[in-house]
This record gives sequence, C-alpha cells and structure tokens, in this order.
Amino acid sequence: MAKWRPVIVAGLTCAAAVVIIIWLMHAQQVGHWLQVHTGTVNEPGPYYGFWSGFGSDIEEFGILGAIGAGIYQLVKKYNCHEPGCWRVGQYHAAGGQFLLCYRHHPDYQGRKPTHELIERLHREHLERQTALNGKLDEIHQHLMAKPTSANDMHRPGAPTPNAQAPPNHETK
Repeated sequence: MAKWRPVIVAGLTCAAAVVIIIWLMHAQQVGHWLQVHTGTVNEPGPYYGFWSGFGSDIEEFGILGAIGAGIYQLVKKYNCHEPGCWRVGQYHAAGGQFLLCYRHHPDYQGRKPTHELIERLHREHLERQTALNGKLDEIHQHLMAKPTSANDMHRPGAPTPNAQAPPNHETK
C-alpha cells in the first residue's frame, strides 16, 4: 500500500486540477446550474428558494455532523494506541494493556498477520500456558508435601504431640 499512496495522491491532485480548469472554462454555465439547484434564482423574493429548498437542509447536515462526531468518539476508543495512528486497534499487546493495529504491533512487523504467524504465536502462547501451569503444579505439590510445622501443632483442635487417644465410652 505504501507504493500506491503517492500514485493515488498524484491522481487525485490531477483530477482536482482538471475539475477546476473545466469549471473556470464554463464558469457561467456552472454558476447558473449551481444557482438553480440551490434555489437562489427564479423565486418570488431574495433567497426565498434557498431557505425553502437547499438552505432548509442545513439543520439536517448539522444533525448528520453530530451523529458523525458521536460515531468518531465511539470509534476513537478503539483506535490504535500508537500516537497519531487513526487505524482501529484490533490486536492486544503488553498483556492486553494496549490495542494496536497490525502496522504497530511488534509481532507483526508492519504486515498483516499471516496464517503461519498466527499458528506460531498460538503455539508460543500454549507453550507459555503449559509452562505456567507446570510451575503452579510444582508449587502446589511443594506446599502440600511440606511437613506440619510447630505453629500448626498449636492450633485449636489440632492434636498435641503426646496426647493420648480419647477414651472409648462405648458400652457393650
């Protein structure tokens, strides 16, 4: 896409220049067309046609602008966290602290993720999860295998080291 950007900009610049030249060559016809379609000519009073026609749509343009601004503010929440980037951040980075686009995500190196990259990252994630679970199991086994300490022996209800078994009060 980076190669096409200058071509697109040059094409749009040329198209705008052609439109301006044609407008200037036919200014009278374009001006009359614009006056008729905005309602500023052929009406009983000055600008009556504008305010009852095209001008009455200004409020609707304002409403559409407000809706557009609201949508932008909603989408801005999901923008890439790279300063100045307007792309939508779809990919989590730093353990989910940031949303980044594919161009700024460190794993993607500026290219959209390929199937191979997705598989590799998934495999690495599973390996990390397996290692983490193994470490947690190891810690759990270590804690469960610990002998009871002296502090545990003085808990209420814990057996004392030299305590006799309670007498059996069963009668036969």
